[in-house]
Amino acid sequence: MGTFRELHQKGNPFILANAWDAGSAKMLKALGAKAIATSSAGHAFTLGRPDGLGVTRDEALAHGADLVAATGLPVQGDFENGWGDDPETVAETVRLAAEAGLAGICIEDTILPTDDAYDRELAIERIAAGVAAARALPEDFVLTARADGIMTGAYDIEEGIARLQGFEAVGADCLYAPVPKTMDDLARICASVAAPVNVLVAGPTYTAETLARYAQMGAARISLGSSLARATHKVIHDAAQDMFGTGSFDLLGKSISGSKVDAFLK
Repeated sequence: MGTFRELHQKGNPFILANAWDAGSAKMLKALGAKAIATSSAGHAFTLGRPDGLGVTRDEALAHGADLVAATGLPVQGDFENGWGDDPETVAETVRLAAEAGLAGICIEDTILPTDDAYDRELAIERIAAGVAAARALPEDFVLTARADGIMTGAYDIEEGIARLQGFEAVGADCLYAPVPKTMDDLARICASVAAPVNVLVAGPTYTAETLARYAQMGAARISLGSSLARATHKVIHDAAQDMFGTGSFDLLGKSISGSKVDAFLK
């Protein structure tokens, strides 16, 4: 299977499956996942919190360690902005993630809890600090740098590409700009850098495409974000509306058998 780093091949993307608990992680492994990622939103849902209120760093570290223990696969942490604005906090988060057994984390350039972005210079300094911490570790560690401003509206694609190129210049191992407006914009991003690019499959534009199409564009990794967790919650939503609305249990009759789930979890 190779290391987590070796899975990242431009033009031959693997699916980084975002899980939200040990059970979903084990099931994804049984169904073919080569690596697992946490989902900040999916994890928050399990804690009864909406996405946006978030989880603490200690909670995210413990959650990541649980998924490592459950699967034995490389696990990447969806670690938002690293739980701090300054570069040293990002570096500390990298070190703590490695101690928890994670194979890598992604760090975004958003000043949470707002949608504003750090100034480009500070955003690059933060990634540089994370890279330095990663390189000082005894084990290999993949640091993914995210330019989220295209998605949040904080900046345009030109600024996003400039940031990704800046992140690459300071040593980021993987680059990630979630859901550009068009597939042409995504193609521009993939062509603008030499490092592996992660594509988020979320929303109608990106879920309508295929793995082969993303390979043609030069992507190295496909992540799900909270898409799979939200698909699961849609089943809860639809079944509950039927049960408590019309009294129908039809959707429950279409569920997977308990014995099949058990088989995936052994």
